[in-house]
Amino acid sequence: MLITEYRLDLIIQALRAILPLEHPADTTLRYFFKNERIGSNEREIVAETVFGVLRHRLLLERTCLDNSTPRRMALAHLVRFGGYNLREIEPVLKRDEKEWLATVKSLKVDDQPLSVQAELPEWLVEKMRASYSDADILTLGRAMQQGAPLDIRVNTLLAKREEVLQQLHEKKIEATVATYSPVGIRIREKIPLNKDALFTEGKVEVQDEGSQLLGFLLAPRRNDMVVDFCAGAGGKTLMLSALMNSQGRLYAMDVSEKRLANLKPRLKRSGASNIQPMLISHENDLKVKRLAGKIDRVLVDAPCSGLGTLRRNPDLKFRQSPASLAELTLKQAAILASASRLLKKGGRLVYATCSILPEENQHIVQAFLAAHPDFKLLPAGEILQQQKIALEMGDYLELRPQLHGTDGFFAAVLERTA
Repeated sequence: MLITEYRLDLIIQALRAILPLEHPADTTLRYFFKNERIGSNEREIVAETVFGVLRHRLLLERTCLDNSTPRRMALAHLVRFGGYNLREIEPVLKRDEKEWLATVKSLKVDDQPLSVQAELPEWLVEKMRASYSDADILTLGRAMQQGAPLDIRVNTLLAKREEVLQQLHEKKIEATVATYSPVGIRIREKIPLNKDALFTEGKVEVQDEGSQLLGFLLAPRRNDMVVDFCAGAGGKTLMLSALMNSQGRLYAMDVSEKRLANLKPRLKRSGASNIQPMLISHENDLKVKRLAGKIDRVLVDAPCSGLGTLRRNPDLKFRQSPASLAELTLKQAAILASASRLLKKGGRLVYATCSILPEENQHIVQAFLAAHPDFKLLPAGEILQQQKIALEMGDYLELRPQLHGTDGFFAAVLERTA
């Protein structure tokens, strides 16, 4: 796509709005597009460049030689990662920029510190060194610099996977069955799925394959009482409902009225009739206490740093800090303790995050088990086997983009024994 003065100016304006990172990048970009009312070609190049700059920000800052203006970051990205040569973008360059951009192309990544090579902030690399080798940090960091594919989940209340695949192929959309999830499909290219009949009729939902596996670990039965404790906009709730064949009772709890409101149109499309959205004010809300000891299955998809989702949300690595992480781990421990009280004896709880840090994962679970002798850990690998999912795992589900092609996920399966 040709880089014109107009397009470059749009990219620079978008970066100016996003780079302070006061809000999530995708939200800021959505508002930017709303205000600018620009064509689809312009949207595409602005979004690609903005997210490219966020993915490769640490290296691009090095190439900008202490002058990391939005303009320089945009130009450096276009030349280094955007597939443009100097001749193509010369018409939009100012004096001296051509010489500088020639050096941008020649900068060697391998000569840079690990944090720049992995595109992970220094504090995060230091944290990861406690449980990862430098080689693993680099491999993971590089995998996180790639864009994520589009994964969808087939709503088995309304359609079969083969039928959905067939419809996609008829539309000349390249799609394959997911590697692990029995209800997942992977689409190679980003397509505007929300306008497609498969989506509007509720037959599919967008959901990363790793996230789909959480439902199979929880494995709710048809007439169970189930709680999705941090339901958000309800992607996992809808999946649990499909696994229950829309029978039993399923509570979708969340502290955000806005997120639960986003569940309503999805719920309408899905054909699910056993879901009860429930707004709670905090994890110890009276509504939660009333259900104590009555629930068969609880999913805790805990609020977390989101560092496993950097392929989709590259801004998160700059929006988190050691302080925000410490705050999150306190919240995670409190939520897990509170949600565990819902379970009856023999009931199952899945604690999950989309983080790659042991502080938010194994450490939380181990501290919980030490304080709650009436709970035991069920090996995630064995449960996946019971569900006929061919994925080698030990005690925990630990997914990584470079190994499994999914976002970075963690899950532990706990059972109440007394």
